[in-house]
Amino acid sequence: MFSSQRTISFLMLTALLSAGLAGTAQSPRALSREEVRMIDHEDPSWNSVRAHLPDPTIATAAQLETAADILRARRFIADALDYYEFSLRRGGNPIDLLNKMGVSSLELRNLAAARAYFQQVVKLQKKSPEGWNNLGAIEYLTGHYDNAINNYKKAIKYDKASATYHSNLGTAYFEKKDFEAARKQYDTALKIDPDLMQHHSSIGVTARMLSPADHARFCYEMARLYARRGNEDAMIHFLTMASEAGFDVMGQLPFDDSLARYRKDPRVLLLVKNAHDLRTRGIPIASGAAPPLPAEAPTKN
Repeated sequence: MFSSQRTISFLMLTALLSAGLAGTAQSPRALSREEVRMIDHEDPSWNSVRAHLPDPTIATAAQLETAADILRARRFIADALDYYEFSLRRGGNPIDLLNKMGVSSLELRNLAAARAYFQQVVKLQKKSPEGWNNLGAIEYLTGHYDNAINNYKKAIKYDKASATYHSNLGTAYFEKKDFEAARKQYDTALKIDPDLMQHHSSIGVTARMLSPADHARFCYEMARLYARRGNEDAMIHFLTMASEAGFDVMGQLPFDDSLARYRKDPRVLLLVKNAHDLRTRGIPIASGAAPPLPAEAPTKN
């Protein structure tokens, strides 16, 4: 149900992590697994879910892993971790299970536990691209961008065809203000998956929100990339976002070899005017973001 291939993805952070990881700076501590479990079990649907769980003492590893996947899908993360552990003890695939346990720990805001799980993955399988990518995400989320870059590079070494890994590496370079290297990685990601940004760019919640200035610059850099690729619709979209976020588009365009030819384009003049009008009227502009993030986290049904 939840493939280990679908671990950390670009620009797709769920509301759980937005409310969880992003809130750790304000919260004195994350809840323990037991505390989370107690809260989860107050959910009216828990009893019906519990009634269908397999007996850990007799169920197969596959049955226990499936149960864990279902629990995680229903947002009973603490119990999902229990069942992943049961499956591991019954001989389940350690690489898949440890990756899932790491992502689940991230969903519980326990970065230390997540790091430990992912470290076990690469210790058991040194050429695991998922493990290195996930470790890269941990390093990114904790602000260790050089380490994140090294880990993402290892993920790419073992799986060059993953758009996700290249875009994650691009995001880490962006945080280092190495915009040229970032654009190169985003460009590679888009060559692998041309629809990557369309899949994920509309989701504007992140574990570690970019500052308004960084968000504006990120959108401008994406506009440059799409201009080079000849995708004017995407270019206009990102120029609009950059301008709305306060980036001086008209001041930058004359000096930009990728975008200079658009400085008198009616579409660009209009988007800049509209963005200016929005800001002068005091209409708030929603910020977006770029960081990588753990696997999909569906809401409870």
